[in-house]
Amino acid sequence: MSLEATRNYMYGKIHRCTVTQADLHYVGSVTVDPVLLRAAAIFPHTRVDVVNIANGARLSTYVIEGPEDSGVVCLNGAAAHHFRKGDLAIIMGYEQVPLSQIPGRKSRAVHVDQNNRILAIDEYTTPSLDELGKPENDRFAQAYATRLHEAGDPAEAANETFV
Repeated sequence: MSLEATRNYMYGKIHRCTVTQADLHYVGSVTVDPVLLRAAAIFPHTRVDVVNIANGARLSTYVIEGPEDSGVVCLNGAAAHHFRKGDLAIIMGYEQVPLSQIPGRKSRAVHVDQNNRILAIDEYTTPSLDELGKPENDRFAQAYATRLHEAGDPAEAANETFV
């Protein structure tokens, strides 16, 4: 009996959230407002990757919920060395998915403002391998509605690698 191969699948993310606190003396994890967790379908005590947009740091930790409607995003423990209050971050949740279940699967991006209030939630449908290359699946240089600049803006040129 052979088992179907699986892949790590990014099912939900909180995009460009603002770090509200970094607490070196707390025992690990990232504390997140449950409003944001629900919107991204991220459960407490599950593993996430957190990326610091300001300095490029990327780490894996687990999520704990903070106060409802607080907007809190607090990096705890050793992770606090890589994040400061005011940094922009992306929090991404992953799951193991059988290959046959990936095409058509939805991935969710929760866009927030500078106070971590939800502005928009985008859902993307994963194409099959045969659907790759279709214009409707091309997201190259896609500017999010919450982006503060247009793709290719000279003021952001150092941070982008558009060809």
